[in-house]
Amino acid sequence: MSEIFRNEQILQYIKALGIVLGFLGIGYIFEKILLGRLKKLAKKTTWEGDDIIIEALNKWLTYTILLLGIYLAILYLPLSEKTENNITRLLLVLALFFGTIILSKIAVGFVGLYTKNADGQTPSTSIFSNITKVIVFGLGGLVILQSLGVSITPILTALGVGGLAVALALQDTLSNLFSGVQVLASGQIKPGNYIKIGSGEEGYVIDITWRNTTLKALPNNLIVIPNSKIAQSTIINFDGPTKEMALAVPFTVAYGTDLEKVKKAVLETGSYVMKNIPGGVPGHETVLRMTALGNYGLEFTAALKVKEFSEQYAIKHEFLERLYRRFMEDGIKIPYPTQTVLLGKD
Repeated sequence: MSEIFRNEQILQYIKALGIVLGFLGIGYIFEKILLGRLKKLAKKTTWEGDDIIIEALNKWLTYTILLLGIYLAILYLPLSEKTENNITRLLLVLALFFGTIILSKIAVGFVGLYTKNADGQTPSTSIFSNITKVIVFGLGGLVILQSLGVSITPILTALGVGGLAVALALQDTLSNLFSGVQVLASGQIKPGNYIKIGSGEEGYVIDITWRNTTLKALPNNLIVIPNSKIAQSTIINFDGPTKEMALAVPFTVAYGTDLEKVKKAVLETGSYVMKNIPGGVPGHETVLRMTALGNYGLEFTAALKVKEFSEQYAIKHEFLERLYRRFMEDGIKIPYPTQTVLLGKD
């Protein structure tokens, strides 16, 4: 009789293992075949939301299906009621946790998609992703606690009472958080912009997190600045309202120079640089202005245009190099600093 009972137990364990393996296979098939086909179909659509949903389901939905298989498998196992209830509760917590992760990925993806399509007014940055994750995981945690029989009302009350103390203790952190949100909401600074703040730091905006704004300087260094300092500083955004910017190049020629020769040389050189050098704006007509009758010669400024801030150095180099050669060909002299000394007689 005991032998029969033992065989029945072995059969139950085999059935349970078969169910687990079967659901694991279903999850694998779902991920590798069905999701794979859905990904291919999603790439053909213009809406990016389906890509976000499919990417969020990847792997985690397989784990959720596996949990369902484990739940069905324990029904065939000779477990006590208490043990079965504990395992069931654990599986429910894991299922809710996996669901929270999936919803978090979907929510973060849609927030990023919305900010990307909002005409650049609220660009995708870490701060929005982090806020979305905190909200989703906070709600998911409350649901998990409620499913475990823990009353969340005292927790919410405690959070409300302790909110003031936390706010006082985290003044700097909250200041940086709200400053970052305010900076992004204003739309005046976005990732990719080249900015310079009042204290002298400048560079491309790489990211705006809940605490810092990260700039990448032209020498390829990172500059980390607290958001509160960004919000309180005077900022020059070299990419606003457009990335194209004027470039003023000053130079001096000797007194007595034929002004028509200077004008022709500058305009032709500027036109060539704008059309043929990467970073220049084709079609822009170089503007030449005399700015002063200087101590050593006639001072001029040539106004060019570049596609973005970092292109100005290459364009200025190419323009000055070609202009110098043109001046040499046309006999236009660049004056050396001179000083005239008058000696009086007693």
